[in-house]
Amino acid sequence: MALKYSRQRQAVWDFIKDREDHPTASVVYEGVRESYPNISLGTVYRNLMLLKEMGRISSVDIGDNAVHFDSNITQHEHFLCRKCGALRDLNTYDMPAAGLHLKAAGFSGRVESYSIIYSGICENCLKKEEEEN
Repeated sequence: MALKYSRQRQAVWDFIKDREDHPTASVVYEGVRESYPNISLGTVYRNLMLLKEMGRISSVDIGDNAVHFDSNITQHEHFLCRKCGALRDLNTYDMPAAGLHLKAAGFSGRVESYSIIYSGICENCLKKEEEEN
């Protein structure tokens, strides 16, 4: 997909490319606005969706009525802390092994992607709990 260069799109990409916290469009907007004070939330969202369409980022739905964006486009799982809301990447799942498990369970299709979100309490929140007790 050949697109004309856009400073705003580049700013959105620069903001999200090295992040591991899966920001929402609003978080990206607030961050990009520091360099581009006149940018609109709509422009940020359109550029995020365009980057997703281009395959440069992906999105994660954690059921909080917000789209979280992820610059890690490799197939991976996520962990969601139910206390602080932190969403982090995990790389523990083996897609070929999952395919074998599905075949053993009688599934005859082809798995091309997956989305797994583990939930619980993150290390930081567990430490805080221990300190409070």
